[in-house]
Amino acid sequence: MNRARERKSKTSSPSLIPMGIEPPRDLLPSKHDFPKLLLVLAISTLVACFCNLFFTSFVNPPTKPFCDSNFIHSSHSFSDDCEPCPTHGECYAGMLECFKGYRKHRNLCVEDSEISESARKIVERVEFHLCEEYAQFMCYETGSIWVSEDELWNRLEPFGDVSSDNALYNFTKEKAIESIGKSLELRLNSHGMKEYKCPDSLAEHYKPYACRLRQWILRHILLVLPVFAMLVLLTTLFWNVRRKLRISKRVEELYNQVCEILEDNALTAKSANDEREPWVVASRLRDHLLLPRERKDPLLWKKVEELVQEDSRVDRYPKLVKGESKEVWEWQVEGSLSASKMKNKRDASKTAVKEGMNLNYQNQPIMKAEHKEPLF
Repeated sequence: MNRARERKSKTSSPSLIPMGIEPPRDLLPSKHDFPKLLLVLAISTLVACFCNLFFTSFVNPPTKPFCDSNFIHSSHSFSDDCEPCPTHGECYAGMLECFKGYRKHRNLCVEDSEISESARKIVERVEFHLCEEYAQFMCYETGSIWVSEDELWNRLEPFGDVSSDNALYNFTKEKAIESIGKSLELRLNSHGMKEYKCPDSLAEHYKPYACRLRQWILRHILLVLPVFAMLVLLTTLFWNVRRKLRISKRVEELYNQVCEILEDNALTAKSANDEREPWVVASRLRDHLLLPRERKDPLLWKKVEELVQEDSRVDRYPKLVKGESKEVWEWQVEGSLSASKMKNKRDASKTAVKEGMNLNYQNQPIMKAEHKEPLF
């Protein structure tokens, strides 16, 4: 009877059954989607395997322990279970430790770039110091040729921010000394100390340009002197020819101006309305035509005088002017080819003046008549 009651209570109250117990219908794939799911899982597995293989083989390959360094000197061959110890390194208990100046890169010991750069800069400073001193000696015989190693390092300050007792600096210094010995000349003095010298071919690049030019001239003096003398001769000849052409052109201009002034003065003095003298003082004419800088060159006016003297149209004679004897020049109007031309010009100007006066006289009564007319 109790069991009947329990069955009745279970069937009569469905709200007491929890809803989340029954699984959803689309949780498992259907028969049509099951092959697609298998294909996706297969592709994902292949991609994961490929990525793992690539990473382990190329990016981060598994490394074997290193063979001990003393294993190389043994008579046995290398074992397949360990990697041979690389150069510039020491191996012990499967671990690799690179020498100073080298750093570990995968299974190799590569040169440290920072130490190499520091050593290179030290070499450049030493080279510049030695070669500059040697270049000064080659040019002006001042400075030194050979410099001892101790003196060289005493002149140069420690490189960078490291102190002279730093192990890294000492190693860098040793590396720089190796490079210096290859690029510079080295010898041992009487005390057995190392001395360095800049090569002659390298010191040539540190000479000043003035020193290079002077030494080049001294080496080629037999060629330079004739070439220099020829250049001076050609330059002098060029300036002389240019000066003569300039003077000749200026003399012709002055001569033409002298002729025009003398001719105009003579024709004007011959007219009846002018009482001017037909001659002109030569010195005054010279000062009137020449520029101040040209008066310092007596050759210029002398050439003009020679042309005037050869001209038959000009008379040159002395005359007493204000109590002083002066040389005067006078243009011969009689027989001058341009006298008729000047006369025609003068007649034409007079005719134009008369016509202008007559025109003004004719217009004067008309203007008066216009004034007499009533303004209104």
